[in-house]
Amino acid sequence: MEVNQETIGHLAKLSNFALSKEQSLALEGDLRSIIGYISQLDELDTDGIEPTYQVFEMENIWRPDEIRPQEADREQLLALTREVRDYQIKVPKVL
Repeated sequence: MEVNQETIGHLAKLSNFALSKEQSLALEGDLRSIIGYISQLDELDTDGIEPTYQVFEMENIWRPDEIRPQEADREQLLALTREVRDYQIKVPKVL
């Protein structure tokens, strides 16, 4: 990947960043260093090595899905809210 001022400008536009000329030049140098560092991974010999999908031996622990009796019933819980309509909690519109 070639890093130049055009690339920096494109990334800044996509990210909705306003960069000064000095910041843009500094970012160009930083990105070149980062990409150069990461490109060193291309030099590793990975033939015969299986990809690592999990670092830790993890597995899902499932429990039975049980309905347990609750202390409060629907009316008690709805009484705790500010506004109720049709047995449902009314909340502000989120847009």
